[in-house]
Amino acid sequence: MTTHETPVVRTHELTKRYGDFTALDRLNIEVNRGEILGFIGPNGAGKTTTIKILVGLSKPTSGSASIAGIDCTRQSKQIKRAVGYMPDRFGVYDNMRVREYLDFFAAVYGIGPKQRRQRIGDVMDTTQCGYMQDKFVESLSHGMQQRVGIARIMLHDPDVLILDEPANGLDPQARIEMREILLQLASMGKTLIVTSHILPELSRICNTVAIITGGKLRAFGPLTKVMKELCPRQTFEVQLLDASQTQQTVDLIRGHATADESVEGSATESLVRIQTNRTEADLAVLLRSLITAGIDVAQFKEIQSDLEDAFVSVTGDSDADAPSDPTSPTTPEDAADLATREAPVQ
Repeated sequence: MTTHETPVVRTHELTKRYGDFTALDRLNIEVNRGEILGFIGPNGAGKTTTIKILVGLSKPTSGSASIAGIDCTRQSKQIKRAVGYMPDRFGVYDNMRVREYLDFFAAVYGIGPKQRRQRIGDVMDTTQCGYMQDKFVESLSHGMQQRVGIARIMLHDPDVLILDEPANGLDPQARIEMREILLQLASMGKTLIVTSHILPELSRICNTVAIITGGKLRAFGPLTKVMKELCPRQTFEVQLLDASQTQQTVDLIRGHATADESVEGSATESLVRIQTNRTEADLAVLLRSLITAGIDVAQFKEIQSDLEDAFVSVTGDSDADAPSDPTSPTTPEDAADLATREAPVQ
């Protein structure tokens, strides 16, 4: 007997209009437990509008959204138990140490004094910030502050974590550490929705992707499936030992090319690039024909498409700024207010 897992996050025909402007147009997504959804799109695409509805800060014009079976609109108070939201910038209080900061928000979340110490210790262990518990939050590096931010939104043990640009502004080492934390959270059964403009980094952690532009969902599904749909042609590189053979190589490949095949050569790089749908057997024949023709091939390899290629195929190469709908708390007072509204319903 086949069983189907109930999605933890689900939207159905989710729509949001501001007057004549449609910010979100019939969005349908489903995310299961333990999945990491990469939610991407240009500025003004509708990502922020979606997040506002999911965390209960905005009501849709039509359609529905739920988290862990809780209606995000009709049960906006209960939804705060199920979700933790970290904006790309969050405020901190001056002269407050990390443990004091987490203790403050644990109290705001409604966690009793007896459970608070244990819970703070648990989230610090998960986010690897125990060693900085006595440091002032404002003195921490951006990467350290991001880890404290994740610890904060985990205090009430939500089912879903929504993180807006968690790797933005981080150095390479901090990005690696952030990646490990997010993968660990998913392995713990948390469902993550992550927005990011650093698409190569995002593709290393997400197993599901949603691409949105102009309020419309353009692509959604498992990462591998979306990549095959949006980047059906493979890219191969022929590295030559002799740059003078570049044009000969291009002409030979084009002589056997199909209508939808693209061949470009660079004598400067001694390189020929092919975008093709050929089978492995056809590519083997092509390589043999190059060698038979006396072409000195140093390397013949496939270049894997990445999430950035898929994104560009949907949106084009522009990411122009559009009118935004800001929701991220940028001051300590705003952060505390959001946490208050996130406090578990007793």
